[in-house]
Amino acid sequence: MKSAQKVTFTGSDGSALAARLELPAGPVHAFAIFAHCFTCSKDVFAAARVSSELARRGFAVLRFDFTGLGSSEGEFANTNFSSNVADLLKAADFLRETYEAPRLLIGHSFGGAAVIAAAGDIPEATAVVTIGAPADVAHVLKNFAGDVDRIEADGAGEVTLAGRQFVIRQDFVTDARAQTLHDRIAGLRRALLILHAPTDEYVAIDNARDIYEAARHPKSFVSLDGADHLLSDRGDAVFVADVVSAWASRYVGGPQDEEADAPDADGVLVAESGEGRFQQLVRVGHSRLLADEPPGVGGDDTGPTPYDFLSIGLGACTSMTLRMYADRKDIDLGRISVSVRHGKVHADDCRDCAEGLSGRIDRFERVVSIEGELDTALRDKVLEIADKCPVHRTLEAQSAIVTRLKD
Repeated sequence: MKSAQKVTFTGSDGSALAARLELPAGPVHAFAIFAHCFTCSKDVFAAARVSSELARRGFAVLRFDFTGLGSSEGEFANTNFSSNVADLLKAADFLRETYEAPRLLIGHSFGGAAVIAAAGDIPEATAVVTIGAPADVAHVLKNFAGDVDRIEADGAGEVTLAGRQFVIRQDFVTDARAQTLHDRIAGLRRALLILHAPTDEYVAIDNARDIYEAARHPKSFVSLDGADHLLSDRGDAVFVADVVSAWASRYVGGPQDEEADAPDADGVLVAESGEGRFQQLVRVGHSRLLADEPPGVGGDDTGPTPYDFLSIGLGACTSMTLRMYADRKDIDLGRISVSVRHGKVHADDCRDCAEGLSGRIDRFERVVSIEGELDTALRDKVLEIADKCPVHRTLEAQSAIVTRLKD
């Protein structure tokens, strides 16, 4: 299954807008729109990475090029903030008519101001996220430095932004100054998450404070400590996706088709993610995990291997079993940790662990660490109780695996 699809829809001035819809491999938790920064495109690192990471977490995310930018048609010189907001509403119409209306709106920088302005006209949207967004639309005029006077005098002017030339018309300046974003924030009536880096070099952190103070609850602020404005470090983009996913799940409702695609009771669901050769999405109840293989065998190392998961099960079960024993006997064991290493060995080389076995076998080496003081008797008891872990017993015993094809 492809994890992303190229799509187009008609923008506010009739131009064809290029878009990309990131789709999760499993059920869709909610549809979202990601609005990019000023003069950027849908493929700017922050938009692409955050959208991709959110798709891994069950969100379908539409990111698109505003009129005249990226691969979209139209003339950028004829656009302004109001037309950007109108393009956002067209994007919402496209999702509503083709898939499902967006319940989550995400905007980066100037796009953050745009999603705040558009939210009131997207009734299905219940949550809004801003990333490094200005509190005032006119903030964007600072990008033009001393060119604003020339633009106002001549009616238009060419400015250099990020090393590229753009024509900015008087209408853009007038429209930006006419916006009252403060009133839009105060009347948002949606859950709001504000993400901002304290050292943002383009949009100062004071903007996050102003947005937060103007907004009504529910509102939240998360500091992107150490991040730059464009989220150029992959770790920062992944962190943003983690935070947005966890926060938004409280406001956008449950996954679509949850019952139809849910695993059997007490079971797990594993499905190919569509990214990489081996990456799998793992769902256990409300938890979402990734499984993968290391690069040496063709994977991307984005998650534990299948045998790692076996080792995780053994280690977790051992630690939990010891904790239950300690609590029941009122023994202060301190913090318990368990390390597990798996390998393939020949039975002849493991006489102490392979009685009655022959040929190559699986060997799990488990090391239990206890922070508290243990006398000899208690040390022996810990090892005895560790061997009573249910997963330990399952791995040592014979199991039956029944496989069938789903109708």
